[in-house]
Amino acid sequence: MPKTRISLLEDFRWRGIVYNVSEGLEALAERERLTGYIGFDPSAASLHVGSLLPVMALARFQKYGHRPIAIVGGGTGMVGDPSGKSVERPLLSLEQIEENLQGLRKQLEPLLDFHAKENAALIVNNADWLAPISLMEFLRDTGKYFTVNYMLNKESVKRRLHRNSPEEILSGQEGISFTEFSYMLLQAYDFLQVFDRHKCVLQMGGSDQWGNITAGMDLIKRLRKAQAHGLVFPLVTTATGSKFGKTESGTVWLDPKLTSPYRFYQFWYNTDDRDAGTYLKFFTWLSRKEIEDLETSLKTAPQERAAQVRLAREVTRQVHGETALERAEKASRALFGEEISTLTLDELREVLQEAPCTHVERAKLQGKGMSLVDLSVLAGLAASKGEARRLIEGGGVYLNNRRIGEASQPVSTNDALHGKFLVLRRGQKEFRLVELQH
Repeated sequence: MPKTRISLLEDFRWRGIVYNVSEGLEALAERERLTGYIGFDPSAASLHVGSLLPVMALARFQKYGHRPIAIVGGGTGMVGDPSGKSVERPLLSLEQIEENLQGLRKQLEPLLDFHAKENAALIVNNADWLAPISLMEFLRDTGKYFTVNYMLNKESVKRRLHRNSPEEILSGQEGISFTEFSYMLLQAYDFLQVFDRHKCVLQMGGSDQWGNITAGMDLIKRLRKAQAHGLVFPLVTTATGSKFGKTESGTVWLDPKLTSPYRFYQFWYNTDDRDAGTYLKFFTWLSRKEIEDLETSLKTAPQERAAQVRLAREVTRQVHGETALERAEKASRALFGEEISTLTLDELREVLQEAPCTHVERAKLQGKGMSLVDLSVLAGLAASKGEARRLIEGGGVYLNNRRIGEASQPVSTNDALHGKFLVLRRGQKEFRLVELQH
């Protein structure tokens, strides 16, 4: 394999995505073309932005000449991984899992190269080997190699047990079920299977997966007398301490039906200055110099938000494509400029779907209509006519993105976008939607 300018691990370390790594992996990755995998949980019909770090790690692994495998957990998804969880999650039906698997495959395909000549990416379902195996076979061929003490010492298990008192655990009120306790062995068996089937010697994942990964390494060492490796990434956090990938409206999904490309773009655009540099390293293909220049701009010209704009553009393009990016940027420009009238009816609904909406009878706005003061109060933009008047005269109220300075300004059906909507804005971010009804 040709020598790259910097090694895979050097790149990963610069990007800050190495939390722990097994000894010898770096030298092995320099000598040989490796096969490595990451498992993805099919507990939902879509991946979310928290899944992007492992997906990008697989893509970078492939860029350096190695072969990536994505395992979708059709088998383990029926059990549930206790890692990072404080309570046991509900089990899914076979039909739910299969539906979710289809969605995950679609989202991985644009991000990995499945047609490369020498290191094409591969998606496999661990139900292929977990479903046929009998309990007695599994206990005999895998369970015998793990002691209960070994499993109890793994962080994912210890964390769950230590959340509860011994009395609660003994009474069966809390703790961890045998179903979830066995997950570690299933994941170890996964590693053994991809080692045998695809000569896969590396498993990657989040830092909470280290115990499960090392269990697989141990099983391969015992049964195949071979050295396997692990690499885990830090869990993505935000500078404010809030959970990454969550907004006031909920989880940010990769599926455009669940999170529109516009909202996806806005999620990245609204990244805190303190996180923007880190996320550029985690989630984009920009060069080191490009990222360092953008990090400098965060200090010298933070008001321009150049880093956030580039982050939003790069990630939206990767996940949703160029056309969706163009539409998201058009909607973003329109939402804060006078060209809001250029948005289609569907685009307008999309970008303002979270804005409070007030329904007003069309008859009330026919003819001379009503004053902007009255409409602002009716829509909840101001608490009283006096407050509305002060806001308008101070230049803080916009109608369809046009600043209105006259409190007596009439608003009529002629102002309605597509003959149906009026958009009121207070300041930069507070929107109200007025929908005309017959």
